[in-house]
Amino acid sequence: MHHVQRGTGQKLLLIHGLGGSWHSWSTILDALSAHRTVIAVDLPGHGATPAEADSGTFIGLVGSVERCISDNGLTGVDTVGSSMGARIVLELARRGSVGNIVALDPGGFWRGWERTFFKVTIGLSGRLLRAIRPLLPRLSQNAASRSALLAQLSVRPWALNSQVVATELTSLSKTPTFDALVDDLAGGPEQTGPAAQSTGRIVIGWGRQDRLCLPQQAARAKAAFPSADLHWFVPSGHFPAWDMPDETVAVILAATQRPANIEPAE
Repeated sequence: MHHVQRGTGQKLLLIHGLGGSWHSWSTILDALSAHRTVIAVDLPGHGATPAEADSGTFIGLVGSVERCISDNGLTGVDTVGSSMGARIVLELARRGSVGNIVALDPGGFWRGWERTFFKVTIGLSGRLLRAIRPLLPRLSQNAASRSALLAQLSVRPWALNSQVVATELTSLSKTPTFDALVDDLAGGPEQTGPAAQSTGRIVIGWGRQDRLCLPQQAARAKAAFPSADLHWFVPSGHFPAWDMPDETVAVILAATQRPANIEPAE
């Protein structure tokens, strides 16, 4: 699985969301790597990692990440996920594969009409971005078009770095498993818990103005993982790492702090 590694010290694994790549963490990667050895992966079918036979399903991606953790001696590693990646992190916590975790606006807790809302809105976004892919670098440079493209995901898209936006939207438009994953996520079972006893601290972060994974879903996530602390990012949309990078870094570092000289078992 393709990844980048930066920094020194305690290891921290980052798992991006649907259609993203390791670049999705660019707004906080430098700040985190000043304190941790940060390992940011490209999920199969995303970025520079080729798709596997089951990469169009949530369970398939979980299995790929779990094997990557095991094969690289990272069992018990502290892990942070965003959106679909946050749900992957919670599932890994349920299986006992990770240590301390931070799950930022996880999917998988929608019910009823919320499933249709997710499928229709994100599905339309995917089709639009594929249709206008050649224009994305130019559109991302303009505050008005940037705001229109990211209105569902950020509370202040006009303020985001244009290169970050162009990279993220282009990545989404090129993800071959995008449509299959949207169908699987929208139609599959709700995420279940609780975390395994071996899991460390759990923090579920949620943007108070999230327009994709709606804020009422946070209570269901907390019910499924009762040992978790719930942190609200205000004001923030679906990606706190974009809208509130400094607070996101602070939450991650606090949640994953370990006593000196203690690392997860290899």
